[in-house]
Amino acid sequence: MTRHGIRREAVSDQLFAVLRDRILDGGLPPGSALMAERELASEFGVNRHAVREAVKRLQQARLVRVSHGGRTLVQDWRRSAGLDLALGIAAADAGPSVEDLARDALEMRACVGAAAARLCAIRCSGKAAREIVEAAERYARSGPDPAELDEADIAWWRLVVEGSGNVAYLLAFNSLVGGTLPVADVPGDLRTAELLDAAARLRLAAHIEAREAEAAERLARELLSRSVPTTPRKAER
Repeated sequence: MTRHGIRREAVSDQLFAVLRDRILDGGLPPGSALMAERELASEFGVNRHAVREAVKRLQQARLVRVSHGGRTLVQDWRRSAGLDLALGIAAADAGPSVEDLARDALEMRACVGAAAARLCAIRCSGKAAREIVEAAERYARSGPDPAELDEADIAWWRLVVEGSGNVAYLLAFNSLVGGTLPVADVPGDLRTAELLDAAARLRLAAHIEAREAEAAERLARELLSRSVPTTPRKAER
């Protein structure tokens, strides 16, 4: 260990995490300049290659940018960063709390799902609509095991999102179900109540098949909003 706690293994990853957290907690405010490579290497006791790799990752995460004068400037992550930063925020000891980030992700999930259901009712093919209805019927016949229902739920919503024809919604869906966002932190009782409502999925599938876009959007939002906690937000760390 060095005096700043940077472990020798994967030093560029360690340095990236330290600098990322400083940006998230305001220790490196927007518009400020990172120290030069040589100075960062000296402060953290690492080589300049590790510094370059860490700064490259900061650029890829859109946390910093290189100015015309050659300086590396900190960006306002609330304006520049994308969903790929979400997992880093959840792991960081800075920025929004894990609980708040999980709720934000669940709110996004409800919005994306509702919009996708509306577009699916408008755009999906007749074959896709029948597959959605059939999948809802299979879901209704599923047993009460939460793990089985969770897997079937993801598969059913994937049909809806794919039916929307919106690639951005599909990529957001992949982030939500693939662990990029901490939606697994939803309270169990809320998630269970959503999963057990097979009747709502049958009605939603029927709205999609009947091309009732507004009804599909309303029901999808109501169903997915059940998993959104209503506790007050915490102050940022």
